[in-house]
Amino acid sequence: MEKIEYRAIIKFLHLKGNTFTQIKAELDAVYGDSAPSFATVKRWVAEFKRGRTSLADDERSGRPTTAITTDNIEEIHQMIMDNRRIKIRQIAEAVGTSKECVCHILTEELGMRKLTARWVLRLLTLDQKRIRMNISKALLERFK
Repeated sequence: MEKIEYRAIIKFLHLKGNTFTQIKAELDAVYGDSAPSFATVKRWVAEFKRGRTSLADDERSGRPTTAITTDNIEEIHQMIMDNRRIKIRQIAEAVGTSKECVCHILTEELGMRKLTARWVLRLLTLDQKRIRMNISKALLERFK
């Protein structure tokens, strides 16, 4: 069961007039070992007593869970378009992410690859490359 569902049950039982010990006992009776801890029930009952209505987690400060955001992708794309010879280390320092995240954004998100010290879009699929190869061979045969 999701955390938010447990919180909804805790809120309902609190509004019904149950104490946190009664709420914990009822959750244990229904959900057993998967029920939230006593401290969790007590904390959420206290939150609801203070007037909290939201069941969702509050925003937290600190490092974001992922550096692959649309803002970072757009910023990295713009940096590459401005200077195709820019180094991954320089991009990582400017954006404030790791070099691994920058590599992932460039290759997976933007579909680019390094070609002779320049970042270029990887536009051709394998089928397109095969077709190009066959056409090139046919043209070479024609002019021999």
